[in-house]
Amino acid sequence: MKEWKPLAEFQLDVLKEVGNIGAGHAATALSNLLDKPVDMLVPQVRLVPFEGISESVGGAEEVVVAIYLRVEGETPGNMFFILSEESAKGLLRNLAGMETEKEDGFTDMELSALNEIGNILAGSYLSSLADLTKLNMAPTVPALAMDMAGAILSYGLLQHGQMGDHALFIDTKFLNGEEEVEGRFFLIPDPDSFDVLFSALGVTS
Repeated sequence: MKEWKPLAEFQLDVLKEVGNIGAGHAATALSNLLDKPVDMLVPQVRLVPFEGISESVGGAEEVVVAIYLRVEGETPGNMFFILSEESAKGLLRNLAGMETEKEDGFTDMELSALNEIGNILAGSYLSSLADLTKLNMAPTVPALAMDMAGAILSYGLLQHGQMGDHALFIDTKFLNGEEEVEGRFFLIPDPDSFDVLFSALGVTS
């Protein structure tokens, strides 16, 4: 396993700025989709070891809603957009104007809406990251799952037989007026992709 040196404060600032730019693009795309103002904040960005990803969303047994997609191109990897069940219902209710019909779980239409929102958000983020780094990055068709965080992460990553040791964790908050919904992105580049990404950003690891 590759050893990562702690990143300097300015390096984390670069990563946070990337997250802010991506969030801004994603908020614009979501506003256009929903025809209402949506703001996104990025309160924190950090690198987390792979083992710590589940802990970042409440633990491996925490039931979450996740949109997963594969990133293809010059920096292949995996991307997850993860929401708690409560946040997913809040996203539908407060931003999409949909009253959830089931106390536990979601209807097919609600899952379809969440998948589309997640697709737009992840696609907007990747597009802004690609513009900033001048690297070719293309998302695959997304898949949505609701299960324990550990099961979802393992299944998504094992599909491709290789994975990086660390993830870029981007904590986000969606704001619609005073309503607030939390979501978390995890970009997990393949083993050689982090070096390419950091080099393009002018950040050494």
